[in-house]
Amino acid sequence: MSSASTNRRRALAFAAGFSAAALALTGCTAGGDDEGGEAGGTLTIGTTEQITALDPAGSYDNGSFAVMNQVYPFLMNTPYGSPDVEPDIAESAEFTSESEYTVTLKEGLTFANGNELTSSDVKFTFDRQLAIADPNGPSSLLYNLDSVDTPDDLTVVFNLKSPNDQIFPQILSSPVGPIVDEDVFSADALTSDDEIVEGEAFAGQYTITTYNFNELVSYQANPDYQGLLGEAKTETVNVRYYTDASNLKLDVQEGNIDVANRTLSATDIEDLRGNDNVKVVDGPGGEIRYMVFNFNTMPFGATTAEADEAKALAVRQAVAHLIDRDAISEEVYKGTFTPLYSYVPEGLTGANEALKELYGDGNGAPDATKAAEVLEAAGIETPLDISIQYVAERYGPSSSDEYAVIKDSLEADGLFTVNLQSTEWVQYSDDRVADLYPVYQLGWFPDYSDADNYLTPFFLTENFLANHYDNPEVNDLILQQAVTADPAEREALIGEIQDAVAADLSTLPYMQGAQIAVVGADVEGAEDTLDASFKFRYAALSKG
Repeated sequence: MSSASTNRRRALAFAAGFSAAALALTGCTAGGDDEGGEAGGTLTIGTTEQITALDPAGSYDNGSFAVMNQVYPFLMNTPYGSPDVEPDIAESAEFTSESEYTVTLKEGLTFANGNELTSSDVKFTFDRQLAIADPNGPSSLLYNLDSVDTPDDLTVVFNLKSPNDQIFPQILSSPVGPIVDEDVFSADALTSDDEIVEGEAFAGQYTITTYNFNELVSYQANPDYQGLLGEAKTETVNVRYYTDASNLKLDVQEGNIDVANRTLSATDIEDLRGNDNVKVVDGPGGEIRYMVFNFNTMPFGATTAEADEAKALAVRQAVAHLIDRDAISEEVYKGTFTPLYSYVPEGLTGANEALKELYGDGNGAPDATKAAEVLEAAGIETPLDISIQYVAERYGPSSSDEYAVIKDSLEADGLFTVNLQSTEWVQYSDDRVADLYPVYQLGWFPDYSDADNYLTPFFLTENFLANHYDNPEVNDLILQQAVTADPAEREALIGEIQDAVAADLSTLPYMQGAQIAVVGADVEGAEDTLDASFKFRYAALSKG
């Protein structure tokens, strides 16, 4: 540990920040006065997105990362308009050998509490991620990190297990990358939101002035932020959390908020497209929706009374044969989500359509005959009871309709009897890793715009899903593609991985979405933030 970290002072201000990815909606007249500080004005934001935790080691979800993306500093980050990563609070970052990635910090960095931000904090950040390894955290992204050295207060050397890691710089910009204050955070346990806020342990674009968990968060521009993204354009941001998307839409229409971030139904979005007081902006996005199979507790799973690996695979295959992607896209999402037939979304290098070829009629439509045949061949009596969990508050009000379509698809030919259940997100995030859900819904927002981010978190033996999937061949292929420098060779490996996991069906992707924003006349900057980095940062918004 660096000696610079041993004598630090604490101040008495609150600190944090706010950003968001994917869907945002903006009303045109709302939200506080325009007399802010030098950054200019106040924005009031509404969202149905939920925060799991402010501790980067204890959450791996869009709602939490939306906050972290600007409350904490990163070594690497994505500038507006680019999918590529660049040094953020780092002066430089480069491979100094095949297995050493060296970062030099900028001088004079501090947290909002006045504590110095040095290499010691960086080492502490990554060491604690690996030590805590929370099942709801992102520590699995550090699969190639062996150790961290700090030769001096400004230098950090990441020692990697495998050389030529093509992904590591992007991982530093991901949810595992927020740098935390070692004088505030615990080294071996999660730190509570209240302790983090009280400890003013932030160095992003904003600081927190009020924090009521999933009710209200108020932010103020941080004048001491020295990162890549620059000064916040808006001095004050107030964020209100909604449990009912209809109330969110109402406040958009009535001008009670300036920006509504995630999630309104497709019908509401279509309605707002016809509202003269708002402007709908469409941008690139990498969000996907998928079902997760728990290999222990699904029908015929490893810990069930009728455990049978072949029968469990047949169940997964039958579900894949029956799911009707077009119905979900057209009937539920009005084209705002489109069918997805593989694990890497269309538009990213290496994406294929392995699921289309293996399941259904071969052209994307369901095929009940094939589903019946695979169940019969496995000796499974029908209809088979299957429980599926989803979380409407997390993925929007259309989730209920989405899973109603899935239920209808699975039950239409008498092959399954589906028990649908919905749970609040905070409970859901705990239950899913406790083996309580045999099959369940998740969505994914990319940490970085590379195919690796749709493979590594899900299919390594030690993966974020914790669904007991373990294919050593897939594990090795993932590790291999990450260190393959030749683009053509790496793309071929990415395709091979998708083919393998399509055969295993650890998860079943079915929808791909885009970024959508509805921008009011007096809010500027939304078009610029809907960029290829898949990050929608409120610090870039301002009221004209």
